[in-house]
Amino acid sequence: MPVSRIAAVEAEDEKLVVLARATRVRTGAAEGAALRDLDGRTYAAATVDLPSLKVSALGVCIAMAVASGARGAEAAVVLNEGAFLESELVPLREFAGAGVPVHHGGPNGTIGDSHST
Repeated sequence: MPVSRIAAVEAEDEKLVVLARATRVRTGAAEGAALRDLDGRTYAAATVDLPSLKVSALGVCIAMAVASGARGAEAAVVLNEGAFLESELVPLREFAGAGVPVHHGGPNGTIGDSHST
């Protein structure tokens, strides 16, 4: 899977960074994510970490998009303190196909690397 370091983020994707960061800060969650669908709608979410339910922030974004009737995704952002898990790309690829960029960065919103489904 393609990975680039210190990726340039387009202006539209910067909006996703702002949403992911704000969601993470507001909830105090381990990670925040945001996704833009093919119609330009955005979904922002935080990690769900309950004893009976654990879902990554990107997983919640994907679920929200699917539940809203989205037909695919243009881009996504994941912000956390750790490394990006390549396994996060699997559900996004199932939903949106190949070639969707996923920018990964730290809690402050600085993007460190980008991946593609």
